[in-house]
Amino acid sequence: MYQKKLEDDIRCPLEYGLEIFGGKWDSRVICVLNEKKVLRYSEIRKEMGNITDAVLSSTLKKLITNGLIQRKSYDEIPPKVEYSLTEKGESVVPILQSICRWSGIFHRDDSAPVMIQCRKCDYNR
Repeated sequence: MYQKKLEDDIRCPLEYGLEIFGGKWDSRVICVLNEKKVLRYSEIRKEMGNITDAVLSSTLKKLITNGLIQRKSYDEIPPKVEYSLTEKGESVVPILQSICRWSGIFHRDDSAPVMIQCRKCDYNR
Protein backbone atom coordinates (compact mmCIF):
# COMPACT_ATOMS: atom_id res chain seq x y z
CA MET A 1 0.00 0.00 0.00
CA TYR A 2 1.24 3.47 -0.92
CA GLN A 3 2.34 5.72 1.94
CA LYS A 4 3.20 9.38 1.55
CA LYS A 5 6.80 10.23 2.24
CA LEU A 6 5.91 13.71 3.43
CA GLU A 7 2.93 15.00 5.35
CA ASP A 8 0.70 17.62 3.76
CA ASP A 9 2.23 21.05 4.19
CA ILE A 10 -0.69 23.44 3.88
CA ARG A 11 0.19 26.77 5.45
CA CYS A 12 -2.07 29.13 3.54
CA PRO A 13 -5.87 29.29 3.32
CA LEU A 14 -5.57 29.51 -0.48
CA GLU A 15 -3.65 26.22 -0.52
CA TYR A 16 -6.42 24.65 1.56
CA GLY A 17 -9.08 25.89 -0.85
CA LEU A 18 -7.22 24.63 -3.89
CA GLU A 19 -6.66 21.29 -2.18
CA ILE A 20 -10.38 20.97 -1.43
CA PHE A 21 -11.93 22.07 -4.75
CA GLY A 22 -9.03 22.81 -7.08
CA GLY A 23 -8.75 19.45 -8.82
CA LYS A 24 -9.55 19.12 -12.51
CA TRP A 25 -12.93 17.48 -11.93
CA ASP A 26 -13.87 18.77 -8.45
CA SER A 27 -15.18 22.13 -9.60
CA ARG A 28 -17.04 20.57 -12.51
CA VAL A 29 -18.88 18.13 -10.25
CA ILE A 30 -19.75 20.99 -7.89
CA CYS A 31 -21.11 23.05 -10.79
CA VAL A 32 -23.17 20.15 -12.12
CA LEU A 33 -24.69 19.49 -8.70
CA ASN A 34 -25.32 23.20 -8.18
CA GLU A 35 -27.25 23.32 -11.44
CA LYS A 36 -29.20 20.06 -11.06
CA LYS A 37 -29.43 20.00 -7.23
CA VAL A 38 -29.78 16.20 -6.78
CA LEU A 39 -28.37 13.56 -9.13
CA ARG A 40 -27.68 9.87 -9.22
CA TYR A 41 -24.23 8.60 -10.18
CA SER A 42 -25.22 7.79 -13.77
CA GLU A 43 -26.76 11.24 -14.20
CA ILE A 44 -23.59 12.94 -12.97
CA ARG A 45 -21.57 10.77 -15.37
CA LYS A 46 -23.83 11.78 -18.25
CA GLU A 47 -23.56 15.48 -17.38
CA MET A 48 -19.77 15.30 -17.10
CA GLY A 49 -19.28 13.80 -20.53
CA ASN A 50 -15.69 12.62 -20.82
CA ILE A 51 -14.88 11.53 -17.26
CA THR A 52 -14.05 7.89 -16.54
CA ASP A 53 -15.90 5.90 -13.89
CA ALA A 54 -12.74 5.52 -11.81
CA VAL A 55 -12.06 9.26 -11.81
CA LEU A 56 -15.69 10.17 -11.11
CA SER A 57 -15.86 7.68 -8.26
CA SER A 58 -12.66 8.98 -6.63
CA THR A 59 -13.74 12.61 -7.16
CA LEU A 60 -17.09 11.96 -5.47
CA LYS A 61 -15.36 10.21 -2.55
CA LYS A 62 -12.95 13.13 -2.14
CA LEU A 63 -15.76 15.70 -2.22
CA ILE A 64 -17.77 13.67 0.30
CA THR A 65 -14.74 13.33 2.60
CA ASN A 66 -14.14 17.08 2.40
CA GLY A 67 -17.79 17.80 3.22
CA LEU A 68 -18.70 19.48 -0.09
CA ILE A 69 -21.25 16.92 -1.25
CA GLN A 70 -23.45 14.41 0.50
CA ARG A 71 -24.40 10.91 -0.53
CA LYS A 72 -27.85 9.66 0.35
CA SER A 73 -28.66 5.95 0.06
CA TYR A 74 -32.18 4.62 -0.10
CA ASP A 75 -33.05 1.17 1.20
CA GLU A 76 -34.72 -0.19 -1.90
CA ILE A 77 -34.12 -2.68 -4.67
CA PRO A 78 -32.43 -1.84 -6.94
CA PRO A 79 -30.27 0.35 -4.71
CA LYS A 80 -30.74 4.08 -5.14
CA VAL A 81 -28.05 6.62 -4.28
CA GLU A 82 -28.28 10.38 -4.76
CA TYR A 83 -25.66 13.11 -4.52
CA SER A 84 -26.17 16.77 -3.67
CA LEU A 85 -24.19 19.75 -2.42
CA THR A 86 -23.87 20.40 1.29
CA GLU A 87 -24.00 23.90 2.72
CA LYS A 88 -20.21 23.96 2.54
CA GLY A 89 -20.37 22.88 -1.11
CA GLU A 90 -22.93 25.58 -1.93
CA SER A 91 -20.64 28.17 -0.34
CA VAL A 92 -17.95 27.32 -2.93
CA VAL A 93 -20.20 28.07 -5.93
CA PRO A 94 -19.80 31.90 -5.89
CA ILE A 95 -16.03 31.44 -5.72
CA LEU A 96 -16.06 29.12 -8.74
CA GLN A 97 -18.36 31.50 -10.63
CA SER A 98 -15.98 34.36 -9.89
CA ILE A 99 -13.01 32.33 -11.17
CA CYS A 100 -15.05 31.44 -14.25
CA ARG A 101 -15.83 35.11 -14.99
CA TRP A 102 -12.17 36.04 -14.51
CA SER A 103 -11.09 33.25 -16.84
CA GLY A 104 -13.64 34.35 -19.43
CA ILE A 105 -12.00 37.76 -19.53
CA PHE A 106 -8.44 36.55 -19.94
CA HIS A 107 -8.84 33.26 -21.77
CA ARG A 108 -10.91 33.16 -24.92
CA ASP A 109 -10.98 30.16 -27.18
CA ASP A 110 -14.22 30.33 -29.10
CA SER A 111 -13.55 26.98 -30.76
CA ALA A 112 -13.51 25.11 -27.46
CA PRO A 113 -16.83 23.58 -26.36
CA VAL A 114 -18.25 25.03 -23.15
CA MET A 115 -20.13 22.94 -20.61
CA ILE A 116 -23.80 23.84 -20.23
CA GLN A 117 -23.22 24.59 -16.54
CA CYS A 118 -20.46 27.05 -17.41
CA ARG A 119 -22.84 29.08 -19.52
CA LYS A 120 -25.04 29.52 -16.46
CA CYS A 121 -22.38 31.19 -14.31
CA ASP A 122 -22.06 34.12 -16.70
CA TYR A 123 -18.50 33.25 -17.63
CA ASN A 124 -18.41 35.74 -20.49
CA ARG A 125 -19.23 38.90 -18.55
